[in-house]
Amino acid sequence: MVAPTACRRLETTAGSHRTTGPFCTPGNRRGARVALPTLDLPLVVFVAVYAVMICGRIPGLCVDRTGAALLGGIVLVAGGTMTSSVAWQTIDTGTIGLLFGLMIVSAQFRLGGFYTAITRWLAARPTSPERLLLELILLVGVLSALLTNDVVCLAIAPVLTDVCVHRKLDPVPFLLGLAAAANVGSAATWIGNPQNMLIGQALDLPFAPYLLDGGPPALLGLFACWWILGRSYRGRFQRELPNAAAPDQPFDRWQTNKGLFVLALLVVGMLTMPMAREVQAMLAAGVLLLSRRLTTREMMSLVDWQLLVLFAGLFLVNAAFQQAGHAERAFAAARAHGADLGDPVTLFAVSAVGSNLVSNVPLTMLLLPVAKHPQAGPILALATTLAGNLLLIGSIANLIVVEQANRLGVRPRDGSWLRAHFRTGLPITLVTLGIAALWLWIRA
Repeated sequence: MVAPTACRRLETTAGSHRTTGPFCTPGNRRGARVALPTLDLPLVVFVAVYAVMICGRIPGLCVDRTGAALLGGIVLVAGGTMTSSVAWQTIDTGTIGLLFGLMIVSAQFRLGGFYTAITRWLAARPTSPERLLLELILLVGVLSALLTNDVVCLAIAPVLTDVCVHRKLDPVPFLLGLAAAANVGSAATWIGNPQNMLIGQALDLPFAPYLLDGGPPALLGLFACWWILGRSYRGRFQRELPNAAAPDQPFDRWQTNKGLFVLALLVVGMLTMPMAREVQAMLAAGVLLLSRRLTTREMMSLVDWQLLVLFAGLFLVNAAFQQAGHAERAFAAARAHGADLGDPVTLFAVSAVGSNLVSNVPLTMLLLPVAKHPQAGPILALATTLAGNLLLIGSIANLIVVEQANRLGVRPRDGSWLRAHFRTGLPITLVTLGIAALWLWIRA
């Protein structure tokens, strides 16, 4: 007869995550060894982290997507799935370096008052609301193609709101245009937004060839944004609202010119120089940090550390998931059910739909292993970026604009940003995705 204490004794093999040992059941009175289910830590962590990517936060806790990705990485290392040295190796330092360097470049323009000055100059000119909307969309599109689109929205939204109120214009269509143009314009280059940077680094996409893939649909998409918003708000541009006290960043001509000069050199370098792109971005950041007026603390305070931590955590989670063979099995199962992600059409559709469910950066990391088709990079970049205009939560740029507007007391006439965004976001998304699909088909 097996002693009761022996029945509860468990033997754990940490390396394989398998738990076995004498286990008493009604039919196991003689203490036969029965294998307990294997704990597949990479799979459990992956499912948990991506569930938070869908929900936005852990229910009942103040843990957002970044926190979930970081916790996932910590659990994988603590659970023995990978050592700390291996975990560091899974982080793509090239992508992190590129992101960091471009964030410093964007910080230079914010602290130099460039965004404030150019927005006020644009809005001060005597022109019709429709033309002002077009000029705003084109300007934001160009800025978002060369600088991080989230930073462009963060800097321009409060100033734009202020000038619209002073001109007795409804800020809502202009703010919606700002968010839509930031998303569409950032698709033009692989340095326009975080997921494009990830794709460009992972697939080693040259700057100029991708510009031919992303530039034309982005430009046509900007005009589509203007046409849809102009028709939606025709005759409803005028509106009187209480003054919005938007803080101004004083314009510094020297710092702005310095930023423009470094940015121009960076773009030329990426077009012509064989030096690694992340090294060029870090060099640009280093030059800008050498300043007699802007302190390092000021510059570093504008770096989006949350985004960098999100990337690092997702690199760990996805690497463990792939090394365990789950990604390959999942893609094989999808192919068996008729969804071959190696097919350009399927990849485009999954990228567009999935980016609104999981968020574009996590989805991009998940789909990169099947990005084998020659057009896989442009497909991922265009579909995940343009689909961000569908839902308010589909893009960080959208949320930044709405947050800034709410802070200044500006809301749509019916009080709902969700409805206001969806009314124009749906047609903008469908039209721009259609333009991108047609252009990629022509380029194929």
